[in-house]
Amino acid sequence: MQETLQNFLYPVLAAVAGYLIGSLSFAVIISRAMGLSDPRSYGSGNPGATNVLRSGNKAAAVLTLVFDALKGYVPVLLVSLFGERLGLGEGTAALVGLGAFLGHLWPIFFRFEGGKGVATAAGVILALNPVLGAAALATWLIIAYFSRYSSLASLTAAAFAPFYQMLIWGTGPIVGALILMALLLVWRHEGNIRKLLNGTESKLGQKAGADANPAPGTSKKHPHGQGPKAPGHSHHHSTKKKGS
Repeated sequence: MQETLQNFLYPVLAAVAGYLIGSLSFAVIISRAMGLSDPRSYGSGNPGATNVLRSGNKAAAVLTLVFDALKGYVPVLLVSLFGERLGLGEGTAALVGLGAFLGHLWPIFFRFEGGKGVATAAGVILALNPVLGAAALATWLIIAYFSRYSSLASLTAAAFAPFYQMLIWGTGPIVGALILMALLLVWRHEGNIRKLLNGTESKLGQKAGADANPAPGTSKKHPHGQGPKAPGHSHHHSTKKKGS
């Protein structure tokens, strides 16, 4: 009975707990707490730190980034620190990290409308293998520095992470989790990949282009810079000369 619990029930329960923690959409939670609009209603519609930054509130974006990373880091760290007494090893830690990542992508508490998962994946990798996490972060920084594309840096780091793991530490359950997360990250970045190929992707420090979706109930600026067109307003202005 004890062996069944250790081999099946405990890992499953731990993975479910990881998923539930990952389902905490901090982009939405922090925005609500700070009186900001729901990040799913403007910009790219993605509940992540990059889109929260488009609200103009840098503090909210930083908090979102930190907490999204922590919700991947903390569950895996807890398994690594306290799981051994329950017979939970590296495989369960990888499963919990994957669960947290999936929770971010499809959060049960927020109508399964999640983000792309870069920060959460980074937190998972750092907890699974701090040296691997540092290598992935270095890869991100190098690509971001030379290309100025955050999406390209994230995709490159995600793709290289499982190779780093296999080359240095060998195969195992961590590699499987890394490969699956990398594939899902590529899938979630499909739009960014298309923009990269078309040369229309926004660079770091550059505002999103006109393709960003405005919040519901808003519209693009009126041609005269006066905001949305007022009811009954006409573009046919008088051509009479002054004094005529």
